[in-house]
Amino acid sequence: MTTFLICLALLVGSYFTYARYLERLFGADPKAAVPSETHRDGVDYLPLPAWKTFLIQLLNIAGLGPIFGALLGAMYGPVAFLWITFGTIFVGGLQDYASGMISLKEGGVSFPEIVGRYMGLTVRQVMRAFTLFLMVLVGAVFMVGPAGILEGFTGLSQSVWVWIILAYYILATLLPIDKIIGRFYPIFGIALFAMALGILGVLFFGPYEIPNLSAASFGNFTANPQGLPIIPTLFITIACGAVSGFHATQSPMMARCVTNERQGRPVFYGAMVSEGVIALIWAAIGMAFWGGTEGLSEALAAHGGNAAWAVETITNTTLGKVGAFLALLGVVVAPITSGDTAFRCARLIAADFLHLEQKHLLKRLYISLPIFLVGVAITLMPFEVIWKYFAWANQVLAAICLWTVTVYLAVRRRHWAMAFLPAAFMTFIVSFYIFIAREGVAMPYYTGLAIGSAITVAIVGTMGWYVRNAWRGRVAASR
Repeated sequence: MTTFLICLALLVGSYFTYARYLERLFGADPKAAVPSETHRDGVDYLPLPAWKTFLIQLLNIAGLGPIFGALLGAMYGPVAFLWITFGTIFVGGLQDYASGMISLKEGGVSFPEIVGRYMGLTVRQVMRAFTLFLMVLVGAVFMVGPAGILEGFTGLSQSVWVWIILAYYILATLLPIDKIIGRFYPIFGIALFAMALGILGVLFFGPYEIPNLSAASFGNFTANPQGLPIIPTLFITIACGAVSGFHATQSPMMARCVTNERQGRPVFYGAMVSEGVIALIWAAIGMAFWGGTEGLSEALAAHGGNAAWAVETITNTTLGKVGAFLALLGVVVAPITSGDTAFRCARLIAADFLHLEQKHLLKRLYISLPIFLVGVAITLMPFEVIWKYFAWANQVLAAICLWTVTVYLAVRRRHWAMAFLPAAFMTFIVSFYIFIAREGVAMPYYTGLAIGSAITVAIVGTMGWYVRNAWRGRVAASR
């Protein structure tokens, strides 16, 4: 319990300490004009109350990550607490806040345009294609996953549920942001908090014991039922609860709705800390409910690694009928609320690089129809294959975002090292992982380590040179 409480305190405390430092670093100006005023179109650029933008941002970025990823990562033991805590504070929190604030200060532009302005034209074109496809991939994944769960609850076939969810996605993508997303997300956000607080109460007052970090925790490198090594697998498994590149694509969406730059701290950093807290709680209950990491690993292995089963079992046992209802919200509504904003984000990304205004419905349709056709085609692929590649691509996106933030700070001659170090770390993780993963090259562990390390050194060296030139004024933002 001690390790858990310390990590919980660090997460909450970072909002009042490190986040204030970021606020000063990025120069949050309460008097500056914001995109919701300067670009207001009544559809995407639309001022919303701060509490709504916070809850919408939380639902945008949460999905299943802080629940499923945390439960699977908890199989490695209390070390997972460290990654959730320090990853959220210094990597995910930085990325989410920076991507939101840069967009806020530059007219609400989407993530690929931000990357392109600071990393060059070639990178911009690659990121436009890569990010657009990733958003459609996320939307497709979050049609298939919830549809499969709803089939089990209702008996109605998965394919029927896919079409029902798709119909909702079309409406949420095309309508002004305050019509569906602005009305229902706050309710679902409160439900997500309620479930986490209920589990937290169980941890404090129930008959469960949360393991503490010990020297033995660091030697437990293969607690995963498949024997997957903790480095780099843990950092891919727990993504949304620590850092997720997907978040960087969502922050600009809310940058178009906030009414004051000072709202960046609660909306962007605050939502990430909230997600980190949720992930910490679920990692803790995963270990405690089954009497430790071995029990959790055995339970998940017996059910094919099905985290949805684990969520249902935990909530039904500890929270009763209320828990069953909240579990349904958690495993169905949370991914749907990330899927619809993924498609909406895809529309905005395409609109930005096509320079096509989105005030008129017909122009929204021009962009959205091809996006949805591709999304439907992706749903025909095996779900497990889609998800595995998304997990890796998602963290690649995080590394790219962190490098962009590094250059952004260097161009402005501000402290860039605090972004450079997380960027280098995430570069190592994704480079290492793809060479040893079964869905990747599947090399022996130490061979993959050597190649991944060499690639990391090359990228870090190249970016170090680029950042130095940015600091000296030889690199400027391009429009």
